Formats: sequence, C-alpha cells, structure tokens
Amino acid sequence: MTKFQGKVAVITGAGSGIGRALALQLAKEGAKLALSDVNTIGLDETAQAARTLGADVHTAALNVAEREAVLAYADEVAAHFGKVNLIFNNAGIAFTGDVEVSEFKDIERIMDVDFWGVVNGTKAFLPHLIASGDGHVVNISSLFGLVAIPSQSAYNAAKFAVRGFTEALRMEMITNGHPVRVTCVHPGGIKTAIARTATAAEGTDASSLGEFFDKHLARTSPEAAAQRILTDVRRNRARCLIGLDARALDLFQRATGSGYQRIFAATAGRVMKKAGQSTV
Repeated sequence: MTKFQGKVAVITGAGSGIGRALALQLAKEGAKLALSDVNTIGLDETAQAARTLGADVHTAALNVAEREAVLAYADEVAAHFGKVNLIFNNAGIAFTGDVEVSEFKDIERIMDVDFWGVVNGTKAFLPHLIASGDGHVVNISSLFGLVAIPSQSAYNAAKFAVRGFTEALRMEMITNGHPVRVTCVHPGGIKTAIARTATAAEGTDASSLGEFFDKHLARTSPEAAAQRILTDVRRNRARCLIGLDARALDLFQRATGSGYQRIFAATAGRVMKKAGQSTV
C-alpha cells in the first residue's frame, strides 16, 4: 500500500497523541477514517479537525479492552464504509511500579488495554482486512517492547507481548498468502500525555514521573511519529523504530544481549526511583 487515498483506516486511541496525528495526516492524504477513544472530548476534537481537512469520519466511544464491543465495532465500521484497509491498534495506558508492590489488578489493567486491546482490534478487523484485498495491521508496541526497565514490568510485559504477537501475525499472513501486511511500531519518547496520565503503585509519585518523562525523555513530536509510521507502512516495514532513543537502544540491546539488564539495573533503575520518589 503506497497511497492512502480512498483507503479506510481505523485508529484506536485517536483522541490525542500519535492517534490524533495519524488521523490528521491520513485525512490530508485522502483516507476515510474510523476513529475511537474512551476520551470522547478529545475524540470529537480530532474528528472535527479531520473533517475540516475534508475527511469522511466515523467516530465511536470505545474501550479496546471490552472484546464484544470491539467485535461489534468492527462490523459497524465495515458496514458503514463497505470495507476496511488499515487498523492502527494505538490505544494504550501506562503504569509504574515494581513487581513487589504492584497490585494484581494494576498489572491486569495494563495487560487488558495494552495487550488484549491490540489482540481484540486485530482479531476483530482481520477478516475485513483480508476481504479488502489490500490490508495492513499496524500495532503499537514501544521502546519498552525492545528493552526492559526497572519499575515498568507490567508495561514491558504488555509491549513485549504485542511485539511477539505482531511478528508472528506477519509471518502467518505471508505463510497463508493473505493480502494483509503487518508492521510493529516501537516509539521511543514521544511528546504525548501517556506519562502524565499514567497510574503508579502506592508510594510512587506518578506526577513526578510524568514531569521527568516530559522534560528528559520525550524528544519526538506525535506528528513526526505519525509520519514515520506511515512511511514505514508504505514501505511494508516489519518493524518501525521511532526516535533516536529507540534506534540506539535497539542496537545497544542487540550488541550486549542480556548484559544490558545489569547496566540498566545500575543506572536506569536509580533514575526511575529518584524520579518517582513519593513526595507525600
């Protein structure tokens, strides 16, 4: 797929950040959009901006963790537009906390949205993508789907799972001869609200962690991230790395193997602990 003119693109988490940037860039390129989010205010703002650019837009309030709702949504979108060409499984949330102090419910919540949300979206839309004859699945993992870091065990688990799921899916589409391409996206530090809206284990200051992320780690704009993703979709890249940090740490992990864990434990762990030290 080299052009998006007339293609139907589904974007979850479209109310802000990368999801909004993808929607607006695709609108400029003539795509039809199915946008969803749990944040209906942000979703409406994205939809209005996309319509101003001339896009045909369908919106829905959607929690990607609710499987039956996602399945019904896929059928609704296909019926509305008559086809579906792309699904961007972008919706996600964050949580900070060591395994020792994290509650089961907090880990489950991350897995429900960040992993099962991707599975739900992929499974729900895959038959429509195959039927289109020109489909593409784009699943958003993370830099933390390439390397692990202390205090991010739940997020790491979900994003590593997205990576494995997506890479296997790509091979299955090739093996089975389906007309669906697959890309796994690994953003580094992106200037979005995900860190500021993250939850944290008891005793961890989530707001301080968000401020630290925004000040020191978020280097890439959502617009630049969206452009990189769409470029790699056009090129049918299996893996999309966004930002110098993602590219550098991917190479670092490849070079050091499991040795990166010792280095991160000695450095990144202390930084994260300091940033998230409770002030209450």
